[in-house]
Amino acid sequence: MPLTQQLKSKYEKLWEQMVFHPFVVEMGDGTLPPEKFKRYFLQDYVFVRDLVSMTSMGMAKAPDMDSASRLHAFLTGILDPENDLFMRAFDELGASEAEYSSASASPTTRGFGDFLVRTGLEGGFEDVLAVLYVTEGTYLDWGTRLLAEGKPPDNPIYREWIDLHGPDVLGDLVAWMGQYLDNADPGAWHGRIDELFHTALRYEYLFWQVAYEGDAWPDD
Repeated sequence: MPLTQQLKSKYEKLWEQMVFHPFVVEMGDGTLPPEKFKRYFLQDYVFVRDLVSMTSMGMAKAPDMDSASRLHAFLTGILDPENDLFMRAFDELGASEAEYSSASASPTTRGFGDFLVRTGLEGGFEDVLAVLYVTEGTYLDWGTRLLAEGKPPDNPIYREWIDLHGPDVLGDLVAWMGQYLDNADPGAWHGRIDELFHTALRYEYLFWQVAYEGDAWPDD
């Protein structure tokens, strides 16, 4: 069994908890309260900065031009169409420029972001790819499922967010990352991939959870 499939099988329960989280289910049904999506989107807007940082460091460590180009294309998608969606969604959700510009990381967002940046700084190209395989692979999983189930919610922001994480957008990237990781020489990094994969998956689940339930630093 390929390495990525071994890891998905080993952590199948946690993977399923992430991709079938009530946040995702309700978003697909169109019943997710807008205030929960707004809380999620504000934190995701903060989180994306660290995702971009890690991916940029991974691109700089790429072993060849093709690998660097694939991460560059991913970054372009984050910085252009996804950022445009952020702006339109904040307007739709009633989040002012002052609110999203000054949004600060929740405890979970800070922990997840710090993990990404540390992976980019201390890890190699394969380490970055292992984390990206989780962050993008889980989103591709729920996005593909919701599209296949034909559940276009009435909320246009929900619909566009689902479309942005379907196979037409993320399918080729995730497939390439899986192939790369499965074929990589395990000598120098194989011992780390389990921890990287598991940690990233835990944070992805927690990110939904705190968007759904709330998460805040304690008062001074």
